Amino acid sequence: MTYNTNNMEFVTKMEHDIEASGLPDAVKHKLLANLLLLKSKKVNLLITGATGCGKSSTINALFNADVSKVGVGVDPETMEIEKYELGNLVLWDSPGLGDGKEADNRHAKNLTAKLLERDADGNPLIDLVLVILDGSSRDMGTSFELISNVIVPNLGEDKSRILVAINQADMAMKGRGWDRVNNRPEPALEQFLQEKVESVRRRIKESTGVDVEPIYYSAGYKDGDAPQRPYNLTKLLYQIVHYTPKEKRTIYANNINRDREMWKDDDELKDYRNSILDDIVESISDCAETGAEIGESLGGLFGSAGRTVGRVAGRVVGGAFGAVKSIAKSFFGGLFGW
Repeated sequence: MTYNTNNMEFVTKMEHDIEASGLPDAVKHKLLANLLLLKSKKVNLLITGATGCGKSSTINALFNADVSKVGVGVDPETMEIEKYELGNLVLWDSPGLGDGKEADNRHAKNLTAKLLERDADGNPLIDLVLVILDGSSRDMGTSFELISNVIVPNLGEDKSRILVAINQADMAMKGRGWDRVNNRPEPALEQFLQEKVESVRRRIKESTGVDVEPIYYSAGYKDGDAPQRPYNLTKLLYQIVHYTPKEKRTIYANNINRDREMWKDDDELKDYRNSILDDIVESISDCAETGAEIGESLGGLFGSAGRTVGRVAGRVVGGAFGAVKSIAKSFFGGLFGW
């Protein structure tokens, strides 16, 4: 089933702007050829984690898709893995382990089948696996078992297709150390979370030989009439976009949550907003032959209106950076309807 979203709006606008530009025909043809390929692409994102880790709240926060309303299907080959389609973005919501031996065996079998599934071109169907850990729990043994015994062994050669994120950072010390006014961890909690990230990274490396870069975040929640905004959601989105195959990153453009409140609070260690833009632009221009650097005010994407986000770096053919800049200004600047 399909959720009614106009996923091709971004690509359609880009096509129009390129056609209307004064670029040489050869340049137009190359960029339009890239866009034509994008129309046939799908991103398949598999999300798994133990019960209560916050998979649904994470999906809703990132993609503005209330999973109770999104078109839902069940894969006939892997029963119990729910499928949500948002245009060309396909989300697979799979139970993790921890529901009892019989259920765990069934979940492991279903996950293995999905990870081994191939698309029409013979490539792995799943582009990326997001494993969500419960940051409020000290016992992550079942999640490590899931990663070590099920996910990593079935990723094939490309082990970079796994992301690990620790949700509910605000509850990591049972609610202590969380600055609710500024929606961020206080120093003691921040150190605790960094130590947890390092512990998770080290444990996965020791058991699988795979290097991961776990992050901590909070998907947010609504407590009565008082919602708590997410924290580090932009960082999580950056990792998802960055580790998606380059030729598919643009697919996220129309599915990003347009509520600006969702993207306000991050750890400020990196300009994740600008990095997301870099990666999405690279999705269009990756096959180009020459380089260009674009610096432009993008109308405050992920921030206050008119904010200068900074450079959007893209490899483009000849003068095609002008078209990319135009689209960035007109589309991304209003991505959240500001």
